[in-house]
Amino acid sequence: MPKPHVPKLAVWKFASCDGCQLSLLDCEDELLAIAGQIEIANFPEASSAIVKGPYDLSLVEGSITTPHDEERIHKIRKMSKYVITIGACATAGGIQALRNFKDVNEFISLVYARPHYISTLSKSTAIADHIEVDFELRGCPINKSQLLELISAFLHNRKPNIPNYSVCAECKRRGTICIMVSKGVTCMGPVTHAGCNALCPSYNRGCYSCFGPKETPNAASLSRWLLEQGVEKEELVRIFRGFNANAEPFRKESEYYEK
Repeated sequence: MPKPHVPKLAVWKFASCDGCQLSLLDCEDELLAIAGQIEIANFPEASSAIVKGPYDLSLVEGSITTPHDEERIHKIRKMSKYVITIGACATAGGIQALRNFKDVNEFISLVYARPHYISTLSKSTAIADHIEVDFELRGCPINKSQLLELISAFLHNRKPNIPNYSVCAECKRRGTICIMVSKGVTCMGPVTHAGCNALCPSYNRGCYSCFGPKETPNAASLSRWLLEQGVEKEELVRIFRGFNANAEPFRKESEYYEK
């Protein structure tokens, strides 16, 4: 009797802090249950052992910042049945995409003693800007419960149940009074993807948009409302340029007020 097929999972790293890989390790007991249903074939943060491809599911962390990255991500796509990007770096270019708004050559000469050794692209870009991606899981870092749901959905050949509403909905669900309306705190919650359970607003701090833009965010409406509350244009540029500065809705909004 032939042995049942055990799906091969590979985790790949590009320009990033490894925080999303650590979220996978943070699954602890749940990871042990999953490990019985999949073969972890490549996982740099967990083991130096590598099982050759092809792979059934590839989780990709980090953004594309070098010519070598550009070549490697295409090779990963060719040997993977499904590719899922995890985290703000992989889905939007990450905090390193702040350089996209400046000339990167100006920074290289200031930071490195021997800049002629540096080989980098002018921009930090999301994985989906280079290859076809089957699903994007947002967050800086990602929510481990959403990651487990994603892997479970893959194993059972179904659509992942990842919410597409905003952080505002999470505030309502946990009974947090809107700090933007009641206290005048600048908050990105209305345009930010759910995933953190509205952690910052629950501590009377505005949302920093770690989970990036929600589906169809109305960034222009939020900007107009904040301007009416006395927020300066320079501040608007800053709040849209965080961990997801190169996500298209946020990038366009920051560039509009930078003119």
